[in-house]
Order: sequence, then C-alpha cells, then structure tokens
Amino acid sequence: MNDTITIGYLAKRSGVAASALRFYESRGLIRSVGEPGKTRRFRRDALRRVSFIRAAQTLGLNLQEIGEALARLPQQRTPTVDDWARLSMAWKPLLQARIDALTRLRDQLDDCIGCGCLSLQKCKLFNPDDAAGGQGCGARFLLDEPAAE
Repeated sequence: MNDTITIGYLAKRSGVAASALRFYESRGLIRSVGEPGKTRRFRRDALRRVSFIRAAQTLGLNLQEIGEALARLPQQRTPTVDDWARLSMAWKPLLQARIDALTRLRDQLDDCIGCGCLSLQKCKLFNPDDAAGGQGCGARFLLDEPAAE
C-alpha cells in the first residue's frame, strides 16, 4: 500500500487535525480507501484535495459550497490548476457580493455607534426599517422584559 497514506500522515502534512479530516470524509469531501474498521488510509493525492479545501475555506467558502465544487470533478479526482482556475472564476461573483455586503456593513457602523443601543429606530444592523418599533420603546433586543402595551 505504498500509494496510500495514513490519516495521521495526512493530518501532519496538511496541518489539518485528524478529527477535521474525518469530518471532511463524513461530508464526502475526501474519501478513505481500504477495509472498514482498520486504520483510515487515503490515496496520496488526498493531500492536494485537502489543500484545495483549506484554500477555499480561506476565501470564505463554506463546506457545502466547497463540496458542490468538488462534486463537479469526476470520481473524486484531485483538482488541477485548470480546475482551480475554472472553479475560482465561478466563485468571484459570490466573493464580490460578500465584499459588497461587508463594505455596506463597514459604512453603516457609524450609525450603529451613534445610536448607542438606546434607541434601535435607526439601527441598520439589528433593526432595519425599525421592525422592532412595534414591540415598544427602548432597546428591544437587549431587554428581557416583554414590551409595554
């Protein structure tokens, strides 16, 4: 079995805990080979697949999004440079939407700090369009008591 590596070796080389590797396996992102009940072994190319997963996570993608991308590769094939280019191109609109949302959040922080959480009428973060205004006066999200009628 020279073409396979143990989960411990994969964990050491990838910098990913064995528990995370088992979780990735349970989600179908990587696949072990060999007999059930014995030490998990992986094909050597699993190291590149785990690196792909970590790189995608660094971009802010969740495991479902990563799994969907990897599912486009035939037979759990390890992503190539061309695969990465194609997949990363598809992620650019998603990343841009997240950047835009974070930019809006950053630009609205002054309003949030300005309200001091005493009145959430104008809080664009926690109370857009004053949805909590119908619940009564004051910081409705911070009070344990029911709203006054």
